[in-house]
Amino acid sequence: MTDPTRPVTGYPAPPYAQPNGGYPYSANPTQTQPRGPYSNVYNPRATFIRRFVGAMIALFVIVGCILLVVWLILRPKVPDFRVDSLSLSNFNVSSASQSVTGTWSVGFMVYNPNKKLSIRYDDVESSIYYGPSFISGTRVPPFAQGTKDRTSVNATFSAANSFVGAPAAPGIDADRARGSVRFNVKLLARVEFRRGGWRLRRRLLRVLCSGVAVSLSSKAGLGTLAGGSRDCQVVV
Repeated sequence: MTDPTRPVTGYPAPPYAQPNGGYPYSANPTQTQPRGPYSNVYNPRATFIRRFVGAMIALFVIVGCILLVVWLILRPKVPDFRVDSLSLSNFNVSSASQSVTGTWSVGFMVYNPNKKLSIRYDDVESSIYYGPSFISGTRVPPFAQGTKDRTSVNATFSAANSFVGAPAAPGIDADRARGSVRFNVKLLARVEFRRGGWRLRRRLLRVLCSGVAVSLSSKAGLGTLAGGSRDCQVVV
């Protein structure tokens, strides 16, 4: 007969399984948990900035595409420059003082090869060199060209005992003794291509007319262009 005062031995009974598989006092699974202070907070200022930046990017892309299409359709071509005439007077060179004196009158012929675009030239400056040595510079009045136009442009350079340095003065003197001297003529301008109301961005035009030969009279100090017209290199 079993003694009721004797303690019961054996394995403990398994715990009671909760219906929701969790702890006895787990929260209702459908209940929304509290959120942190920075989670999903609507910021109207940040939204406006994002939309504004996106609109600006889209606008720049659209404008860039329009300009590209216009550029491809119109296909601007650089103008042609050549030296058609050159006269030199009162020319003298001094190896002792390494200086040059003279007046150069240069005539350019400018041709606009574009069929649809006119060209406007502003801030036109021209200069003359012997090799890399600067002799004189001048400004040229602005001018404009219609489509397929040819325009004569004149530039006059004056030098009175202009210092050119040791390498240039003896070189000019030696070339003069041989009967001709070669000069380099440069021209810079701000150009704008136009088509009706369209105006493309202004660009810097660079013109180099290198090795322009001038036949000289050894006594009178006079000179003229030798060898006919000379084409120039043009970069925009």
